[in-house]
Amino acid sequence: MPQASLTINPAFAIGAVDRRLFGSFVEHLGRSVYDGIYEPGHAASDDEGFRGDVLELVRELGVSTIRYPGGNFVSGFKWEDSVGPASDRPTRLDLAWHSKETNEVGLHEFSSWLRKAGSELMLAVNLGTRGVEEALDLLEYANVPSGSTLSDLRRSNGLEEPLAVKTWCLGNEMDGPWQLGHRNADDYGKLASMTAKAMRQLDSSLELVVCGSSNRTMPTFGAWEHTVLQHTYDDIDLISCHAYWAESQSDLGSFLAAGHDMSLMIEEVVATADSVKAALKKTKQINISFDEWNVWDIERFAEEDQITGIDNWPVAPRLLEDSYTVVDAVVVGSLLISLLNHADRVSSASLAQLVNVIAPIMTEPGGIAWKQTTFFPFAVTSRLAGATALTPRIVSDTYESSVHGTVKVVDAAVTSDAQGTSVFLVNRAVDSATTVTIDIAALGAVSVVEAVALYDDDIHAANTLESPERVALRPISASTTDGTLTIELPPVSWVALRLSAG
Repeated sequence: MPQASLTINPAFAIGAVDRRLFGSFVEHLGRSVYDGIYEPGHAASDDEGFRGDVLELVRELGVSTIRYPGGNFVSGFKWEDSVGPASDRPTRLDLAWHSKETNEVGLHEFSSWLRKAGSELMLAVNLGTRGVEEALDLLEYANVPSGSTLSDLRRSNGLEEPLAVKTWCLGNEMDGPWQLGHRNADDYGKLASMTAKAMRQLDSSLELVVCGSSNRTMPTFGAWEHTVLQHTYDDIDLISCHAYWAESQSDLGSFLAAGHDMSLMIEEVVATADSVKAALKKTKQINISFDEWNVWDIERFAEEDQITGIDNWPVAPRLLEDSYTVVDAVVVGSLLISLLNHADRVSSASLAQLVNVIAPIMTEPGGIAWKQTTFFPFAVTSRLAGATALTPRIVSDTYESSVHGTVKVVDAAVTSDAQGTSVFLVNRAVDSATTVTIDIAALGAVSVVEAVALYDDDIHAANTLESPERVALRPISASTTDGTLTIELPPVSWVALRLSAG
């Protein structure tokens, strides 16, 4: 049986846990908006057409911020289409996802939904087909209280108070050849710098996110960040990371090591940002917005799901509706562990996406909403994570993965707050349980007040429309004796513990 040991000491802090680590992402893609958060006529929908059962699940998920409206969608988006009377809004062709966008749900409707969900808006501007002027217009419309043409237009459209959006993304995945308006790093860096400077002239309090690489395997990864930051270092606050992981039929071990890969990406982007900081002789620190991350089989989408044809533009087609398994959820839990362990440099993160599209929440038109397996580690981590991330001093047996090399069998994250300590664990061993001993002597007298696990004899079990409760959290036993906590982690499992004084 593999073994691991963990030492917890509140004196060794990584940094403050920003609640925005538990953000998500809603894009006008597939059934994320239409038939997802919005379905007029559904028995659970309110007078605005928003599904109350979905809102209840979003609140349970504990989503802090939501990035909107894309994603690839934003690079062809005209924000003006999404305001004013819904009956007057144009229907547009969305080139990113080869779909038709009715604009029935726009900026006002989504801001209303956010208030009901209890989440904060993270707004992306189009730097693909548009530029500085359009970004300024949207900022004026959204953030200026009154007294200008666009702020007064917002008020006449029914929103008296400004949206007061704090965090803005300067485009999306501009390094990607698939992106409308794709540019090289030099051209994008110049445009992002001009846009950021202009937006700050209007509202100096903004937090701005510049596009980093779309994934760590991009041929320009690293060089892209370096060039873009040379242009924008003084103008922005955060640089984005995007990454998705998928299970290969022949390489479960590498998939389970996705959190290890995420950590490497974060550390490489941090190293690049800090090298630019040193070269430019700056004092400001650039942190990371990991504003797209999840488990997603992109290759399967490329082969099977893409819509084509100049006469084929469906509204809200079923796209990217991946069914998530137990092992997918364990990997999502390990990715959350990685984010917590880099809380000193990752200021925000967005699970991509929220409803129906590679999502923890699924809906059936006219039917139920249910939790995918990935819902559970996200919801519990968001609920239990404390204000401060602690350094997890862990010693673990290792295994060899074909993609990521030597990887620890057990990984962990620890957080603390005035009420207690939370421990998050993942066991990557496929064929055996793993015993973990945790030195908790530095915490004083504590007791285990919550201990839950996600695992199953069938690691590919999933929650579906037919069996929406097939997979759920299970209680797990943990014993404490003389300053030591001992727990046995099932194979391919994610575990959360909550310790409190007493």
